[in-house]
Amino acid sequence: MFRLSKMSDYAVVVLSELGRDGTVDKRSATDLAAATGVAEPTVAKVLKLLGAAGLVTSQRGAQGGYRIARPLSRTPIADVIVAIEGPIALAACVDGATGGCEAEACCPVRGRWDPVNSAIRRALTDITLADMQCPAWATPMPQARMAEPRVTLAVAE
Repeated sequence: MFRLSKMSDYAVVVLSELGRDGTVDKRSATDLAAATGVAEPTVAKVLKLLGAAGLVTSQRGAQGGYRIARPLSRTPIADVIVAIEGPIALAACVDGATGGCEAEACCPVRGRWDPVNSAIRRALTDITLADMQCPAWATPMPQARMAEPRVTLAVAE
């Protein structure tokens, strides 16, 4: 199965919350953790990676916090994935890379992953964080995601 890491998923969640409703207010990692249900240390790590990639800006100090660097509508999912995972590459030999596979010298499909990889990159570039936003009526409350399930036991007499 091909699957992105949880960190990439968390990055999309954190950025979506940070840019929700087009706000440009600074938000703390603590606030973002509470709003998203993602653990604060994880939010801090995600924000650090997103900052290094230029997707968020930060300011230290009492009036500090994080801001999204550009609107959700101008932030492709591909940028988020690259910030967290690194370059999008389905196989070791995409984009002419060498030395990543023991069968590369005799591989019958060497270089043929490039069109597949390019198609996936294009698809991820065409989808923005704004496209990922849930309609207001479908947005779950963070408390509902974090609440423990309740079990009621009936005692028979």
